[in-house]
Parts: sequence; C-alpha cells; structure tokens
Amino acid sequence: MENNLRPAWSIPTKLIVILGILALFGFLFYRFSVALAPLIIAIILAYVLSPIAGFFGRELKLPRGASILLAYVLLLLLIAGALMILIPLLVRQASGFNLNILHWLEQGRNLFNDKIVIAGVVIDGPTLLGQIVSQLEGLLRPVFGTTLDVVAALLGWLVWIVFIFIISIYLVKDSGKIMAWFQSLVPPAYRSDFDHLVEDVNTIWSAFFRGQLLLALIVTLIITLEGLILGLPFAFLMGLLAGLMEFLPSIGHGIWLVIASLLALFMGSAHLPIPNWAFFLVVLGVHIIFTQFDLNYLIPRVIGRSVQLPPMVVILGIVAGAAIAGVLGVVLAAPSIASLRVILRYLYARLLDQEPFAVESPAPRLPPPKLQWWKKGGSRKTKPSL
Repeated sequence: MENNLRPAWSIPTKLIVILGILALFGFLFYRFSVALAPLIIAIILAYVLSPIAGFFGRELKLPRGASILLAYVLLLLLIAGALMILIPLLVRQASGFNLNILHWLEQGRNLFNDKIVIAGVVIDGPTLLGQIVSQLEGLLRPVFGTTLDVVAALLGWLVWIVFIFIISIYLVKDSGKIMAWFQSLVPPAYRSDFDHLVEDVNTIWSAFFRGQLLLALIVTLIITLEGLILGLPFAFLMGLLAGLMEFLPSIGHGIWLVIASLLALFMGSAHLPIPNWAFFLVVLGVHIIFTQFDLNYLIPRVIGRSVQLPPMVVILGIVAGAAIAGVLGVVLAAPSIASLRVILRYLYARLLDQEPFAVESPAPRLPPPKLQWWKKGGSRKTKPSL
C-alpha cells in the first residue's frame, strides 16, 4: 500500500539524478583512466575465451570452473610454446638486422666525414652528424632510461598482466549473470530491441577478434612463405609484421609494403640474381596481388562483411582511436565504428518511426510445375480437368 502512495519523481529531479550519475562516471573514468586499457584487454580476453570454456563444459561435461581453468591452461601452454619456438628465430633475425643497421650507420658516418656540397652550399659533415646524433640520443634516452626504470616498468607490466588474467577469469565465470543484469535494466517493451542490438554487435566483435586472430595466422604463414621464396630479408620478421598489420584494416598493407620496399631496395634478394630495383618491383607486384586476394577472398570468408567499412572511415577512425586510446584505440577502431554504425542506424530508424531491423522477406512462392500428358505410342491424351 505504501508503494502506491510513493510520489513519482518530477522531471527536474530525474534530470538531476541522471546528470549526477554521469558526473560520477566521468570522475571515475578520469580518476582510474590508467586502469582502463588493462580492463578493456581483460574484457577482450574474456570475450575470446568464453566460448572455448563453454565448449569444454558442453563436450567434456565439466563444471564451469574446471572448463574455465582448462581454457586458461591451454592459453598459457600455447603462449609458452609459441615463445619457445619464436624467440630463437626472432633473436637470429634481429641480430642480423642489428648488424645491417650498424653497417648502414657506418656508411652514414663515412658519408659525413668530409664536407658536403649541395647546390653550391657547403655543409660541415662532422658538425651535422654530431647534431643528428645528439638529437637521436635526446629522443632515445627517455625511451630506454636507467636500469632501475626498466625494472620498475617490468614489475608494473607484471602487475597489470596478473590484473588482466584475474579480471578476465571473473568475467568469463559471471558472463551470464552480467548479461542478465544488463537485460534487467532495459524496460520490458524494449528488451526485444536490446537483444537484437546485442546480437548484431556480438556478431561484429566475434567476427573481428576470433576471425582476426585466424586471419593474422593465415597471413603470417603466407607472407613468411612468400618472403622465403623471393629471398626477402628477414622473411620471418616480415611475416609476423604482416600478421600484426591485419589488425589495421586499410592501412596495414601499406605500412608493410613501405618497409618491405625499403628492404628490397637497400638489401636486395637473398638468392634471386636480379638488381635491387628489379627485386623492389617484384616485391611490389607480388604484394599487390596478395592484397587483392586478402581483400576479396580471405577477409570476406574468414571475418565476414559485418566489420567492413569504407577505407576513409577506417583511416579517420584509426587516427581518432590513436588520439584517444593510443595503440589500443588503433586496434579497436574498426569494430568500434561498426558497432556505432549499428546503434546509430537503430536510433535513426526510431527517430523516423521506421522499422529499425531489417525484416526478412519470405521466400517467393514458385509456380507449380507444369504437368505434361503423354500418350503411349506418341499420341496425346486428353487433358484432365482440374
């Protein structure tokens, strides 16, 4: 009886409460912004591993906790095995790359030993080299820092890694309860729309993460094999770079091609007996062909078309994501824009009183097959009346 006599909040009161909640969330976002990136990574990890844990629970009849533990153990074993295989190869490739950098630096030092004359203007080479070296040292000193800074940074990373794993485990464990809680906040009349939006957004992120990981692995194998066949320097490193660049749609191929072109021009092929400029053209042509294969065959079949956006939109989104969230914003730009497109399309349809979700039209009814009447011996029978 008391509930029926409770007065309803006025519109100003509701507005004040909403603004207060938004201000509180804004303060928390600003105060704990340092934990935002690890939290997003934990959500992504939970999102990827949740179906795997569910699969183990269904197929192996394991309790929820045991299936989650099995999924994380397999993840750690996969990471450990990959590091055991990749680290020796990366060390060998990186050492060769380091030797080539030292060779280029030595050539540059020899170039700057004497005075340089450009269009009649005399430049003191040693002075110019000293200024360049001092500027580079100023840029690199904050990056490397002291040994104590490096140790503190490693300890900080270790703490965040533990935080990411713990939060992701709880997210996987309570994912059903979390989604049910969000659904309970939606008014009953709009729960159907909420479920539809969640399904569309889930399709986008599922295609991006699970499909993108598979796509990155496929591209890494193809580009590594391509580099070994053509004799591209540091073929293994370039294959890994190509796989990582798949997370940057529209510009990833361009970044990889610029680096590969520089290697082809300066170092040439490891075993093809052709000039460096010709090898550059070979690398350029082969990668253009692979780009078309990737865009028109691999991406539509591995990821699907739900995340595909116009290249200009993706590039602007990557720039905005880098300004807002750094590297993480760059990686998540494409699925975030695609999800925003789904939400804005829904809001636009609701504002215009249109149906927000596409209605599947029923399959067209085919006309009944024409009956043919044949007479034995080739003569025609009389058509029966229907």
